[in-house]
Amino acid sequence: MSQSEPQRQPNPLREGIATRNIPDACTVVIFGATGDLTHRKLIPALYNIAADGELPPELAVVGFARRPKSDDEFRAELQEAAGKYSRRGIRDELWRSFASSVFYHQGEFADADGYKRLGERLKQLDEMRRTGGNRLFYLAAAPDQFETILQHLKAAGLNKGNNGGWARVIVEKPFGTDLASARKLNRIVEKAFPEQDTYRIDHFLGKETAQNILVLRFANAIFEPLWDTRYLDHVQITAAETLGVEGRAGYYEGAGALRDMVQNHLLQLLCLVAMEPPTDLSADSIRDEKVKVVRSLRRLSREDVDVDVVRGQYSEGAIAGKPVPGYRREANVKPDSQTETFVAARLHIDNWRWADVPIYMRVGKRLPKSGTEISIHFKKAPPVLFNKESDALDHNVLVIRIQPDEGISLRMQAKVPGTSFRIEPVKMDFHYGTSFGKASPEAYERLLLDAMSGDATLFARRDEVEQAWAFVDAIEEAWKSDKEAPALFEYPAGSWGPDEADDLLARDGRSWRRL
Repeated sequence: MSQSEPQRQPNPLREGIATRNIPDACTVVIFGATGDLTHRKLIPALYNIAADGELPPELAVVGFARRPKSDDEFRAELQEAAGKYSRRGIRDELWRSFASSVFYHQGEFADADGYKRLGERLKQLDEMRRTGGNRLFYLAAAPDQFETILQHLKAAGLNKGNNGGWARVIVEKPFGTDLASARKLNRIVEKAFPEQDTYRIDHFLGKETAQNILVLRFANAIFEPLWDTRYLDHVQITAAETLGVEGRAGYYEGAGALRDMVQNHLLQLLCLVAMEPPTDLSADSIRDEKVKVVRSLRRLSREDVDVDVVRGQYSEGAIAGKPVPGYRREANVKPDSQTETFVAARLHIDNWRWADVPIYMRVGKRLPKSGTEISIHFKKAPPVLFNKESDALDHNVLVIRIQPDEGISLRMQAKVPGTSFRIEPVKMDFHYGTSFGKASPEAYERLLLDAMSGDATLFARRDEVEQAWAFVDAIEEAWKSDKEAPALFEYPAGSWGPDEADDLLARDGRSWRRL
């Protein structure tokens, strides 16, 4: 800064507590480097981090895949993808600097020689890029390749850093397909990497508003005292998509909405909403409290599932005025498929804070609007004064928008200006983009930075994953135990799901909040 340039004064409205994870110098090795995840998410995320000035200069990125290609060919492909998917847009000079750290390594996942050559190249990069012998392995391959990759990493000695450096592994979802497979995969990972070096990624937890739930609850004295059964009426969590299976029928037919979304994303959000205050902000302290929530979920019997869980599948309809086919007419879907594309459920947490506060969840494809939100519905004011003659006043509702328009809003009652005494609900609204003057980083940006800095707070721990599968498996087993196929209710594409999902709340005198 020159002497003539005025020093920028801090904005007192923006002062507060600040903590920041500093990523270590390292080599990021991506298995499945030519796949969609790498091109759409991982490389754009790393480039965005570089554009924000947060990527360590001592970094190398190595793509591992079976197709032969040169470093330059790989970089050219990634530049095209980053230009299309980066939130920052490509700046030529910055891209050249970033691309100089990107390399390609050809190898088969099942070929031991490929890992041996990888090890030699990583040692070369340690010296060339000064990465300190630190390695971050990202499994962006298909789940059925995880065991092969992990076994070969261990056999090649790559599960340990070079010359005192560290080695970590990021495992993408789906982390198993049920409790038994999740336990098996955990045992496989554990043979190569200890739990503290294993990062099970759930990109929902990287979203800014998901991270802000803890701040909202525990840094604001106006909310935490009201966050229990005395003041809360119920909670709703909705994850809606206008999209169908979009070419993923091969995966989706074996998963369905329950395994694809409820087991991980929605239960993770529920844990953040329902957990007790951690003793500190360390990763394990926070994850300890999240695990307690999953353990406290009331397990559903077969009879409970029949009453409290609704399965749906979209039929033909229209999205934004355009006709779309039904699920069974999608490519690679069985014509008599019983896979659910919609799930609604009423859950209960059996602990002191949440006793008698129902949690309503729903997730679905081909709904009218895309968005994910959590709404906290408070009990109504006592039936005196303004409620004395009528029960027409609305609940106060705190809405946490996870995507796409990240923010928080609070609905409350206010008098309409004028001579008559009329009350209407109004909304106080906070938007990240307008309040802080910049777009929120993509989820993968935060998660990659955390993994490089050794912070596992936003990653799922082994016991958390297994407890979530145990809960979901009880629902799946109830469906499978029916002598006849369990009820699968159709809903037209472009609607908000089957009528039975509305009935789930109507029986309790409630209704779904529309996004």
